[in-house]
Amino acid sequence: MAGLTLTEKLFQAKLGRVPETGEIVVVDLDLVYAHDGTFTLAYEVMRQVPQLSRVFDPRKVALFIDHAAPAPTVAAAVVHQAMRKFAREYGVRLYDVGTGISHQVVADEGLVRPGMFVVGADSHTVTGGAFAAFATGVGSTDAAVAMATGRLWFRVPEQVRIRLEGEAPPYIMGKDIVLSIIGDVKSDGMIYRAVEYAGPGLKSVSMDSRMTISNMAVEMGAKVGLFPSDEVARAWFKAQHGLEAPALEADPDAEYSDELVYELPRLEPVVAAPPNVDNVKPVREVEGVEVDQVFIGSCTNGRYEDYVAAARILKGRRVREGVRCVAIPASRKVYMRLLENGIVEKLVQAGCFVAYGTCGPCIGAHLGLLGEGEVAVSTTNRNFTGRMGHKTSRVYLASPATAAAAAVAGRITDPREFLRGDQPLMVVDPYYGYRD
Repeated sequence: MAGLTLTEKLFQAKLGRVPETGEIVVVDLDLVYAHDGTFTLAYEVMRQVPQLSRVFDPRKVALFIDHAAPAPTVAAAVVHQAMRKFAREYGVRLYDVGTGISHQVVADEGLVRPGMFVVGADSHTVTGGAFAAFATGVGSTDAAVAMATGRLWFRVPEQVRIRLEGEAPPYIMGKDIVLSIIGDVKSDGMIYRAVEYAGPGLKSVSMDSRMTISNMAVEMGAKVGLFPSDEVARAWFKAQHGLEAPALEADPDAEYSDELVYELPRLEPVVAAPPNVDNVKPVREVEGVEVDQVFIGSCTNGRYEDYVAAARILKGRRVREGVRCVAIPASRKVYMRLLENGIVEKLVQAGCFVAYGTCGPCIGAHLGLLGEGEVAVSTTNRNFTGRMGHKTSRVYLASPATAAAAAVAGRITDPREFLRGDQPLMVVDPYYGYRD
């Protein structure tokens, strides 16, 4: 009898049996959350349906004010007021303005752990898969049902394994890995599949980069993007939260519907050119494209590692005249660590605008929208037409290293031109600090 995939093990722990792929099952949830972009509709459903006018367990429900925070409009401020009122009435946790982006804060606070089932009213809830949790986004109506009942139905997804072989080159980040995959499988290549990452290459992929890779599982259509709770993950939990996280990974002889293999040493810096996330090209093929704005941040790449990478390129250099560089760490915790290690100072000295704890320009809300015909290099997850501003603007998705290189050069540039030595941009050691 074949071993079990990580997906099968997660469902088995909840159901007491291994369900069939495609089977509809109902699962008890460990965490449910929503933010200011999705809360309003969920709340309307809870108010209109008497059976849903409750919260199943306030300890397992969280609200985040992160998308338009601080409120850039009166309408946003009214939504924030409603969320604060709801949190008081139902006793749920509210992470208010300045705490950070939900998908980062659940990691900062240790709210997501191996073996959990997590749903959020946002497609990038899949970020939690980096911690061996079945974390996925749902619509606001399903979020309302989940908040009220603590249960939700799932169709057990088909499982695909992506093996990472070899050691990542020092100039490669998680964004380069996941964009390379999306460029191959395309934005609809993994619709409603559980993507599981495995292989010896995982040893060189940091937790910050794993969160980036899981975050973009939805950009290939996947239901979830899962990493095992291996030595790297358990060291992270010990360092960040003092927790002895359980080991949780697929059996060596587990069977998958498909398997893809990526040789990490063969990867190079890439970008997703507009207007689609799967329009992936090596940086060398688009070098020279002039840039108006660079954005380093979001739930995809607003973590500590990302700004260490950017600082290595920006240190001793300046953002090119005529280029705007916006840096928005994903949470207060990330920002404080950057502040303590002098990285915020280096970003500011280089000419960056630095804030923290909001989605802002990623969703075209505030703090850096694009004008007519402007070009941005962004570390975000989507580059649809009009995503970050004017409908004629263009967005190239890239790693923080490639973004920082573009800020300095004023055009899309291979980050290897600015990097010295062989210190990796992905740092697996959870205790590491800033090093030149």
